[in-house]
Amino acid sequence: MRKNSIKNTRINGEVQREISQLINREIKDPRIHPMTSVVAVEVAPDLKSAKVYISVLGDEQAQKDTLLGLRSAAPYMRGQLARTINLRNTPELIFIMDQSIEYGVNMSRLIHEVTKDLQDDDKESNDSMPE
Repeated sequence: MRKNSIKNTRINGEVQREISQLINREIKDPRIHPMTSVVAVEVAPDLKSAKVYISVLGDEQAQKDTLLGLRSAAPYMRGQLARTINLRNTPELIFIMDQSIEYGVNMSRLIHEVTKDLQDDDKESNDSMPE
């Protein structure tokens, strides 16, 4: 995997911030879930494309609808990016659903269940021991 330059890292952050603001404030598509967040943005070094990783707090249908809504709003968002960020090329936006937050929450829940079961087992074994 290529290491990003400082310039590319700065561009990624700026594009991520602008797209987050566009989604939260300007896009009025009812398909886009209100709990949509931009997790990361990877702008290609040639500035031709940008992968936008999004996370939606909702069921699978909400995720699919949000992805469709964002893909249909991509040309508008690209135009807004061109107005707000001064780049040689305005990247084409490619939206990708990111499941990492959901995966992390699920893993935390599983770890919590296992540790709770271990604590319950310890309490039972301590209660049954004669004094």
